[in-house]
Amino acid sequence: MIKMKINRVDHSNNNVPILYNREIDEFAHAVLEDYKPGLLRKPGAIRFEHFLESYLGATILYKDIYYDDPECPVFAAAVFRDGIFKVFDRENICISNMLVRANTVIIDNLVTKPGREGLAMFTGLHEGGHILIHPGVYETFRAGQICCRKENIEHTGNYGESRSPKTAGQWLEHQANYFAASIAMPDATFKPFVNEFLREHGIWKGSITLGSDDDLDIIAKDLLPESIAEVYGVSKLAASIKLKKCSFIAGPKKFI
Repeated sequence: MIKMKINRVDHSNNNVPILYNREIDEFAHAVLEDYKPGLLRKPGAIRFEHFLESYLGATILYKDIYYDDPECPVFAAAVFRDGIFKVFDRENICISNMLVRANTVIIDNLVTKPGREGLAMFTGLHEGGHILIHPGVYETFRAGQICCRKENIEHTGNYGESRSPKTAGQWLEHQANYFAASIAMPDATFKPFVNEFLREHGIWKGSITLGSDDDLDIIAKDLLPESIAEVYGVSKLAASIKLKKCSFIAGPKKFI
């Protein structure tokens, strides 16, 4: 297993790694080259459970995760040290403390319902990103585990290098999300796939500006994300966010 070498951390911001997006892309590429190089040659879906278990050596548990705010459900958690984790015991209708071991990924049963396969994949890879990139934050600091809520994993913003500084939590979630997208849709296949799709639909400039043409909007919002979701096994939302971050789609912030 390839480990990420962290050269820079923000000591004033909970030791958050200082990483450019391109560094995460390069790391994800190296991980895929080591894990399954075929995923860098031909577009296809990664088997996230196999990746977590066989490559990262992680244990995956599917539980009803307890969360205190029903409006902000916890989708998953990554555990870095042995400890206690709260789950909801449906049989006895109570909160239960469960002993969990280090290097465990806990995914909420809500995420695995039929029709949410793309969400389950991205959630698992998101936690894999935490395990690979953030052990220096959680093994010795904090509680030894991180719980990722719905808004963390489905966040549509981009905490990029040019933006103003964000909180430690926002940077950590951005890095895990960016890693998940880079592993699920690696640039080595994603960019050629999208360019070929655009050319097949008569779009030669390599991008679509939303609001300029109704037919182009349908391609950008529906046809292209749906095609990516089918090939890579991701959700349409994840595909749309990746398209925007790669500058294939331009226009208003809220375009999904």
